[in-house]
Amino acid sequence: MEWVAVITAVAVLQCALFSFVVGRARVKYQIRAPAIHGHELFERCQRAHGNTVEQLVLFLPALWLFGWYLEPRAGAALGLLFVVGRQLYFNAYLEQPRQRGRGFLLGFLATLTLLLGGLGGAVTQLILSYR
Repeated sequence: MEWVAVITAVAVLQCALFSFVVGRARVKYQIRAPAIHGHELFERCQRAHGNTVEQLVLFLPALWLFGWYLEPRAGAALGLLFVVGRQLYFNAYLEQPRQRGRGFLLGFLATLTLLLGGLGGAVTQLILSYR
């Protein structure tokens, strides 16, 4: 499960770095808290970071379920795809928001695979425990 823990830390660190980008944009474009509207590039940063936080809520338990009930290294590999997808999404959202779909899809499909795999593994274990 060490690889799952490493990917967890990488994903959380990535989200923290995104928050620094938001903070830097807030200063650069003079958007005073608590405002969340102003310069378009600040809003893009804010939205891309917010979406990443939302996706982490789904991704992290899915990653751990998959790692626990199926295969930690495969879960970590899927987790790495999520991290890459989030980076592609974030970069595209800042550069050309309409192009963010590929990164979103990569991360979402990794999460969905982790979630369904983890659920399947848990249900299988549950069934086997009653035999």
